[in-house]
Order: sequence, then structure tokens, then C-alpha cells
Amino acid sequence: MKRLTRIFVLALAFAMVAIPVIAQAKDYKIGIMTGTVAQNEEEFRRAESIRNQLGANFIVLATYPERFMQEQETTISNMMAMASDPKLKAIVMVQAVPGAAAAIDRVKAVRPDILFVLGVPAEDPDMIAKKADIVLQTNDLARGAQIAQQAKALGAKTLVHYSFPRHMSYEHLSARRTLMKQEAEKIGLRFVEQDAPDPTGDGGVPGTQQFIMEDVPRKVVQYGKDTAFFGTNCSMQEPMIRQVVSAKAVYPVQCCPSPFHALPNALGIAVPSDKKADVAWILGEEKAKIASLGMSGRMSTWPVPVNMMYIEAGVKYAIEYIEGRTKNRARVDAELMTKVMSGIAGGKVQLANYKNNTNFFMYLSDFYLF
Repeated sequence: MKRLTRIFVLALAFAMVAIPVIAQAKDYKIGIMTGTVAQNEEEFRRAESIRNQLGANFIVLATYPERFMQEQETTISNMMAMASDPKLKAIVMVQAVPGAAAAIDRVKAVRPDILFVLGVPAEDPDMIAKKADIVLQTNDLARGAQIAQQAKALGAKTLVHYSFPRHMSYEHLSARRTLMKQEAEKIGLRFVEQDAPDPTGDGGVPGTQQFIMEDVPRKVVQYGKDTAFFGTNCSMQEPMIRQVVSAKAVYPVQCCPSPFHALPNALGIAVPSDKKADVAWILGEEKAKIASLGMSGRMSTWPVPVNMMYIEAGVKYAIEYIEGRTKNRARVDAELMTKVMSGIAGGKVQLANYKNNTNFFMYLSDFYLF
């Protein structure tokens, strides 16, 4: 099994840099919109690496603001700026934060030809499926039970769930929390819900991170070291990992599963510029560091950097669509998207549709145990 895992990871590492450079010569452009480095560095860096591979004449980058809830007009303006280039034929947005739907409406009013691929949508899923051409999301409903099961497998007796009202207003995240709680109770885990400050609120990201830094040790004192921690926001992950490691608690997975998400910084691993997308390298470094800290068997992640995959899948799919290789030249080609994502994952993937939305694809992965 370990040998198969190594083969899988090596295949993934190759796939993550396999966007064909011939696209540089094409007479069109693709836009990528991500969060800032502070919100989620891996998405930003993956977009940068794709631009470096394909060229700034082919890939246009933009970000949405850190305070995206209060500054949705900035998100709209930034997307409109990309769409003002007549050569731009597709926009890939990961994460599709609140404001994405309004931005798409504004762009489509003047550029109905642009293809939209959204990853990790934060707005109503049925609504966003009508706005975008392709929507990519982890299968959060299935993750609910999966996270509880993984926490139990890592030795947890208690599972703490950190979130805040804005996230719990998202249908997927709220339903995942409910399913997580139900599964935890079913398998004998104590389930604890804990409100945390919203990073888009007055305290910003620092306020959220300070709360996590202070609360995780309190929870370990209260419930013991066999306590697993999960948070719904990216900015929570680094302080949570640091405190979990310090307390020798349990960390089943990030909100956005990936070997690159929060783990390197939290573990003090310096990632050279040439290793930013090297999955095999980072997993090896993390596994060794976690073992040296006495945390082997207490932490895990997904072997596929999910949000990075959504960005790359979006770009690859957009190239296929723009160049006329989707089935019947349709905007939605489920078979092609499965093929694209399978190539990135280094093996066959299964995608499920959300309800009856045939353009809304949900993905689930197995865990990588450190």
C-alpha cells in the first residue's frame, strides 16, 4: 500500500506541472482569479506557476480582496477588468467567494462568450450553478461523515468543530457540520461546536488566528489530548496545526485539503521556489517533520492539493473548450472534466453532481496519513 501511495504521489507531482506549453502560442487568454497570499497562499502560488509555465501573454491573474464580504464591488471590478480584454475567453475563479455571482452577471452583460469555471463556491449552490458554466467543489456532504471517521481512526475521543455564522449560512458547510455531528455521535465521538471570530469581521484574520491559538489549548485541557480539531476557514489552519502539535492532539484534515495548505508554515518547513508545486517533496518533508515531533499517526491530509487542482483543471478544461474539443462543442462536458481531473490526480476520479445540476461537480478523496 505504501508503495502504491508513493507511485500515486509521484504521478500527481508530474501531473501538476503538465499543462502543455504549446498553449502559449494561442491567440486567446484565460483569466485566473484567486485570493491573496494571506487568505490562501497555495491558490495564489498555483496561479502564478501556471502563468510562469504558459506565459503572461496567455494567463491573466487577478485577486479578490481579503475583506471580500465588505468589498464585493472590488471583486466585481477586478473581474470586469480582466473581461475588458477582448482576447480573454475564460475566467477560472478559486475560491468563488460571495460576489462571484454578481461579478459573472456584470461580465456576461457585456461578454456572454466568456466561459466561467468556479471552484469552491460560497454562494447558494443552485444559484451559482445557473451563473457559472462549470462548478467544482469537494463533496462536503460526504466529507461530514468522512472527517468524523478519520478523527476516530487517528485516536480521537472528541471532535471540535470551529466555524462562525457566515460559514454556517452556506448550505454545504452547514449540512456537512450536521452530518459530521451525526456520524460522530454514531461512532462514539463527543462532538463540540465552537464559534470563532469571522476573519472578514472587525478583527480580521489576526483576530481569528489569535482566538484559535488561545482556544485549542483550552479545549485540550478540557477534553484531553485525544481531541481532534477541524475549522471551516483557511486562516484558522496554521495556528490550529501549531497548537495541535504542541498539545499532541489530533488533526484529521484542513478545510481545503492539501499538503501545501498551512502545513509547511505551521511545521516550519521552508519550501524552495522550485518545490512550490512538488507534491512528493512536500509530503516527504512533512512526514519526516511530523515523525520527529512525535505526531505520527495523529495527523493527515488529502494527497491531492484540491484547490490547486481546481485551478489547473479549470485552465485545462478552458483550453479544451476554447479550442473546440468538448463534446458537441458544449460548455459542459462531464466526460472531459473527469478525464482532465483524473490526469491531475494521477488516477481515475469519481465526480458526483450536486442535485440535478449537471454542471456542478463534487469530488472526494482518500486520506494521506502522516
